Amino acid sequence: MRAQDLDLRELLTTTSESGVIQFMGQRVLIFDALALGLLREELIDTLGIHTARGILTRFGYAHGWRTAEMLRRDYPELFKDAYTGPHLHSLCGLMTPGTTIRSDGEGKAPLVEGTWHDSYEAEQHQLHFGTADEPTCWTLTGFASGYVSNRTGREVYFLEKACCGMGDPVCKIEGRFKEMWDESYASQLSYYNQKSFDTVLSELTSKLKSVEKQLKHRQRQLSCFDIDDDLPCVSCRSPAMRKTAELAKRIAGTDSSVVISGETGVGKERIAQYIHDESQRAVRPFVAINCGALTETLLESELFGYIKGAFTGAVKDTVGLFEAANGGTLFLDEIGEISPSMQVKILRVLQEREIRRIGDNKTRPVDFRVVSATNRNLSEEVEAGRFRQDLYYRLRVIELRVPAMRERQDDILPLARIFLSESAKRSQRDITAFSPQAAKQLLSYHWPGNVRELQNVVEYGVALATGNRIEVEDLPEELRTTMPQPTISGKISSLEEVEKNYILSALKTMDGNKTKTAEALNIGIATLYRKLNSYEKA
Repeated sequence: MRAQDLDLRELLTTTSESGVIQFMGQRVLIFDALALGLLREELIDTLGIHTARGILTRFGYAHGWRTAEMLRRDYPELFKDAYTGPHLHSLCGLMTPGTTIRSDGEGKAPLVEGTWHDSYEAEQHQLHFGTADEPTCWTLTGFASGYVSNRTGREVYFLEKACCGMGDPVCKIEGRFKEMWDESYASQLSYYNQKSFDTVLSELTSKLKSVEKQLKHRQRQLSCFDIDDDLPCVSCRSPAMRKTAELAKRIAGTDSSVVISGETGVGKERIAQYIHDESQRAVRPFVAINCGALTETLLESELFGYIKGAFTGAVKDTVGLFEAANGGTLFLDEIGEISPSMQVKILRVLQEREIRRIGDNKTRPVDFRVVSATNRNLSEEVEAGRFRQDLYYRLRVIELRVPAMRERQDDILPLARIFLSESAKRSQRDITAFSPQAAKQLLSYHWPGNVRELQNVVEYGVALATGNRIEVEDLPEELRTTMPQPTISGKISSLEEVEKNYILSALKTMDGNKTKTAEALNIGIATLYRKLNSYEKA
């Protein structure tokens, strides 16, 4: 039997009992060409054209190799016929073969040179993407390569010299032994190279993991910061915080060491995370450690790591945080709490850019950016002899101060609303807002615990609220009894007028309870009655 003798009606069989279709004794599936075109579009949009081409080329190669194997086993006469491969493609509606010229492939002439018409791949690529800049019959050339490679016992690769997908009248293909292709075609031949394809997938996986990591960072930031159009992911409604955030973004563009100062609870670690996420090291680890929470021995083992047997309990080699942060950012929180001996060890790491695990006799290079944080005044600590001056200057190339909550009044309610949304979601409570009076109390409080205290207060309110909003009585006692802060807008009032307004506001805050009002104002009850009587007479 020759290839020209094949008849689709004889090769295609079905059974009435099932949906199984067989072609030459092998189960096949019938796909709409448009569906395959949509699959092609999805691959390109999702993975990029380079990776999509690699996938489809390798798929075609495997299909061609499998087809040749089947013919070798079941139809040896057809296997020997060089025209069987393209004729099968024609029978399946994939393309229409044109002229074909063959040689021994050992000279300048290709092993196979021919033309194709009606390529479904070229048709679908043009339909979904328009005219291409490069050949588009990836599966068909892959099939030819796998099929002929199996028949000849040598690696044969087919490439298109012209393609209907590029606007050419016909698709022109050449097949050559692998070693006969000129080096100028190396980039196109790479799609057949399994190692190259695996490398592409490995790189893609790495990039996807990096993107996923950055998205997690963004999600964590969005959960704790209000959105600003000019400076995303940092709440900067207040001028003080806007200035800090803008400086943080500029700092992120450098690789200098940074000391972040500020009171406890102002969000120093989140600013450090923001600097990391905006830097060139964003795809690498952000590693944080609270130096003040660990003893000196434990801090050393956490930072440097150790080898098996270095001390009792060291049952295996352990990587320290210096190594874990390699390529990324190491955040040393409460740096002012570390001992003088530990300061020396950290200084050496920063100077030499290498570490030695506890119990080890070899050094290991490290590369990380160090960001430190402290609620102490390090310059005063240096003058007092409690902090090394050389380490201070090594850490404090740039200093960034995070303002306290009392300095960023405009950020209180935006942050409180974000914390409310988070806490209500965690608690599965339908609480959506603060009452006007509760919001006023939040603005009146001086927030000694800063952002952390605000978050805790909101969680407290969510736990106690009985309706769909937080009322004043749902707040902790220290907020319920907070006196309104006087503000100046426009005309300046006399001190007598200010006192009157303040006392009346305090009385209203205490729901008219004169005894509690007097206690809050630190005046006698008789004094309060006298003043209230004078206000009524006036």
